[in-house]
Amino acid sequence: MSRLRIFSDTDPATALLSTSDHAAIARELATIGVAFEQWEANQPVTPGDPPEKILQAYRADIDRLVAQHGFQSVDVVSVGADNPKRAEIRKTFLDEHFHKEDEVRFFVAGSGLFTLHVGDRVFEVLCEQGDLISVPDGTTHWFDMGAEPDFIAIRFFKQPDGWIGHFTGTDIAQRFPRHEPGEAR
Repeated sequence: MSRLRIFSDTDPATALLSTSDHAAIARELATIGVAFEQWEANQPVTPGDPPEKILQAYRADIDRLVAQHGFQSVDVVSVGADNPKRAEIRKTFLDEHFHKEDEVRFFVAGSGLFTLHVGDRVFEVLCEQGDLISVPDGTTHWFDMGAEPDFIAIRFFKQPDGWIGHFTGTDIAQRFPRHEPGEAR
């Protein structure tokens, strides 16, 4: 179940808000310019499938988004728990960073934890199958797929180069909870 928790950026132990209601999540995230939507994610794909299979399964949705928003490139992150490079892939996204374009992700399987640092607040967004999140450019954040990842996300880019992270050098991401799939928090 998708979830939003909001913390003070100085107190990772005390959630100021916690909700699993999709409408409430979308409302709260809209206050910081983040779009959060529920989509149908019911095509027969599994983590570890080749990107071509996943892109083909969701071609109609991808084409619609590309046409609506002018995206220049689309790729897939598909990582299963048996991936020998899972720790290396996970580490890529764990430190606070930002992008010079919106970060748009559609989760078609599994889950991942987006954590956004805006002002003096930390917005922890557990994204699961069917969630579409769009984080505005310049928003500092980090992403955790968990120690045993099992997810697929389709990523949309306006820059043809794809994912380029600009790291802040802070340690804030190490102070907040990591993604533990299946654990109620």
